[in-house]
Amino acid sequence: MDQNPCNYLDSVAEIATRAGAAIMDIYQQDFDVQHKEDGSPLTQADLAAHNLIKEALQKLTPELPLLSEESRDISWQERSGWHTYWLVDPLDGTKEFVNRNGEFTVNIALISGNRPVLGVVYAPVYDILYTGCEGVAATRTEKNGPVKKIAVRHYSGSRPTVVASRSHRGEALDHAIERINETHGEAEILSMGSSFKLCLVAEGKADIYPRLGLTSEWDTAAAHAVVNAAGGRVTNLDGKELQYNKKDLLNPWFVVSDSDYDWLPLINDTRQNDAY
Repeated sequence: MDQNPCNYLDSVAEIATRAGAAIMDIYQQDFDVQHKEDGSPLTQADLAAHNLIKEALQKLTPELPLLSEESRDISWQERSGWHTYWLVDPLDGTKEFVNRNGEFTVNIALISGNRPVLGVVYAPVYDILYTGCEGVAATRTEKNGPVKKIAVRHYSGSRPTVVASRSHRGEALDHAIERINETHGEAEILSMGSSFKLCLVAEGKADIYPRLGLTSEWDTAAAHAVVNAAGGRVTNLDGKELQYNKKDLLNPWFVVSDSDYDWLPLINDTRQNDAY
């Protein structure tokens, strides 16, 4: 393995765009939808992208293990010995894929020491690529245009912009938004699917993304790396950065924002008052 993970950025970006092309081949046709044990949808596109990414990453770094949403059954006994590995969601936002609204992404992250040190997020319908790596500026590239550096915006105290899940809103989030409206002025709400939500904060289009509901580690890792590289943070409600390769692969509730303004007292106040 290369000692500088950022040297993998170009290769991983190319793998993500190839996976996106495979997804689009299926997206533009009629496709079947199966359902996993938890009731979430699964399509041929998930599996095609998973197989492509797995094969490509094994060629790039044959010594590194890989955990994907589509290979989640690897035991904790095996995973507990991993220090550095790839964490992949080959099609994040399958509901958005099935609904054909375009808001789905390919997520590839490199985890080292329980932290995402590299992340690539690709949105194939929009041909938008986000990258992030420790020590390197986060970037956004659209439709083979110029590579643009991105950074979080620092909340100014005026009307905030809040990102909300399009498919998983929930009562806790509704109450948090009500509280933000009461204390910070009427918030602008951006509804979005998949890891796009974290990327909107990373590129300065939103101030905060509170996720007060269940997600898995592969849903957040790649975009988490992008947010970090853009100067933001992804923390649980105790203010600690999200960790990866836990025994339980579910994330706690979390907040994405810039590194200066502390939204947690407000979010926790909402949670306590509503007994969540």
